[in-house]
Amino acid sequence: MKPLAAIEQARAAGAIRDLDYYLARHLLALAPQPSPALALAIAAVSRANGDGDLCLDLAAAAGGPVLGDAPGDAAWTGLPAQPLDEWLDALRGSGVVGAPGETQPLVLDAAGRLYLAKYHGFEQAIAAGLAQRLRFRDDVDATTLRPLLARTFPDAGPGDGQRLAAALAALRGLAVVSGGPGTGKTHTVARLLALLIALAQGRGLRIRLAAPTGKAAARLAESLQATVAQLRADPATAATADAIPTEAVTLHRLLGYGVGGGFRHGPDHPLPVDVLVVDEASMVDVPLMARLLAATPPAARLVLLGDRDQLASVEAGSALGDICNHGAPTAWSGDLCGRLRALGLAPPPAADGARQGPMADSLAVLTESRRFAAGSGIGALAQATNAGDADAAFAALEGGGDIVWRPVAVEALAEAVAAEVQTYLAAYRETADPADAMRRFGAVRLLCAVREGPWGVGALNALAERALARLGLVAPDREHYAGRPVLVTQNDYALGLFNGDVGLLLPDPDAGGALRACFAAPGGRLRRVLPARLPAHETCFAMTVHKAQGSEFDRVVVVLPGHDSPVLTRELVYTAVTRARRAVAIWASREGLATAIGRRVARSSGLRDALWGSSS
Repeated sequence: MKPLAAIEQARAAGAIRDLDYYLARHLLALAPQPSPALALAIAAVSRANGDGDLCLDLAAAAGGPVLGDAPGDAAWTGLPAQPLDEWLDALRGSGVVGAPGETQPLVLDAAGRLYLAKYHGFEQAIAAGLAQRLRFRDDVDATTLRPLLARTFPDAGPGDGQRLAAALAALRGLAVVSGGPGTGKTHTVARLLALLIALAQGRGLRIRLAAPTGKAAARLAESLQATVAQLRADPATAATADAIPTEAVTLHRLLGYGVGGGFRHGPDHPLPVDVLVVDEASMVDVPLMARLLAATPPAARLVLLGDRDQLASVEAGSALGDICNHGAPTAWSGDLCGRLRALGLAPPPAADGARQGPMADSLAVLTESRRFAAGSGIGALAQATNAGDADAAFAALEGGGDIVWRPVAVEALAEAVAAEVQTYLAAYRETADPADAMRRFGAVRLLCAVREGPWGVGALNALAERALARLGLVAPDREHYAGRPVLVTQNDYALGLFNGDVGLLLPDPDAGGALRACFAAPGGRLRRVLPARLPAHETCFAMTVHKAQGSEFDRVVVVLPGHDSPVLTRELVYTAVTRARRAVAIWASREGLATAIGRRVARSSGLRDALWGSSS
């Protein structure tokens, strides 16, 4: 068989992308020993990257059908892969597959993971960049730190999770603070910064705040401003509060993203920073995480904030999940616990079988939510979803209160959307004040698991638009109409608009009633943009759960498709549910929701092994 014949069949069936096919064809042309086994491996690893994996696990794929998913071709069952030993021999003898450290376009590691070389390089860079920060700092004196810690957290007990997390971050070069909504990650980091400023004893600390998107950066800034105001009101911390920065930027802006696609800051031109705080770290993709670590001086403190249970980046890899050893228990070492006790704190006991080590000593997990009360249905549903317990999730859903489950069929979806529009969503059109309209619109959002099909973003946007038109609230007979919500899909640094920002097209009283795209700006202000100047955007009554990461709404309506899909996972359900402050409605079949809750995102990667060891 010709080396390309099998993957030509896969391409015709829709099981691989054109990108996967042409990469395989290109590398086969370079290979001294091309073979069908090599062609299959290249196409499979390329598609795996597109599906979110950093690598192809050959041991898991060998001997079975590979590339079995082909939308629209039910007869396609995949391509047969060779037994593992034969496949490995073919790859090693191909001339384009090398071991780690060799300069080949494909990398095969000792565990049988096959990488495109650039992704292996990113993974190794992250592992090395984190490893050099997994240390106790020698510039922290416990005698000085203990009273400052008590002063900064005056109402917290010795076992308080936020106080423990701040102490860990003061003691370590790297601190990863993970926790769900309402657990106080930004509250903790604001007080941590006050603590570090006090520890510096008048030496100016260069502190920077960043997040992966403009929306997340704005939310970080708002949250910090609220906590800093509390610190200013307390005489014990007022002096340090003024030195805490409250401006956050995107990671691309922090690193100096240029017109040519490169970054100004890197290992040869590091960031001028002593403390770097990065929020929403679960959204940071592997290439960007590698570049961030390369640009951050090893002597600087790095604090990563995020929810390890949320969806990972849409790009390949799951950096925060791997860093947190997601799915496995971890515990602090005796050394760290002793240092914490010397500060008057009470670290929790280690669970049986919990993994310890340098990475664990840089991980603090906040578990107490101050947003969801003990009887909160949202909190119970989120907890059951995280545990993969569908029965407990349905018990929470059927308990009523702040959550509702609606097994809506596709033919009833238009009626259901119309009801949501009339009851909740139309409120933003009942005011002539753009700022008030923005607040009202931001209270409710329709969230979808998929973009296409009858349960997707496009269909729901059209349904909502028609429902509002029937009420006489919008007139969608042109591209730009009053009342149209827009989601920015491309960064525009000149306008200060970023991928994920949501605005409303509204008559602007300050412009004589002319239509302007209004976006929330720091300090409760509005940014007004001419509709013709908007960067790439789309209508946004509904948005994907991925796009909603980093946002919060009073009420969310979650729509899951009536068919199974690989995107339906517990991480997606958890992320969707926890976007809500007060109420959640889920439209899904019982079987579909149970399947999603029982399925965990499993992205192939070697980063966890590099950080935690292969036995984790």
